[in-house]
Amino acid sequence: MEIDTGNMCSHLKRKLFEEDGPYHKIWLALQADSELTAIVRSRQLHIYRNGKKVLILAGKAAPKILREDRITELF
Repeated sequence: MEIDTGNMCSHLKRKLFEEDGPYHKIWLALQADSELTAIVRSRQLHIYRNGKKVLILAGKAAPKILREDRITELF
């Protein structure tokens, strides 16, 4: 999966892409699951499953769980 990281918060980049980051498991799940897509909006990562938003990850703020999904169990 390719996402535009130019607009992403630096804190979120570290949490998502570094192997010891708290969101790194989510990044790996995004790579492995074809039903998941992600878009960067307002420096946050919005994650969708089959077109329905399930999760918003921000750099400094707590994750916002919008729908119950198995990806939210990866925290």
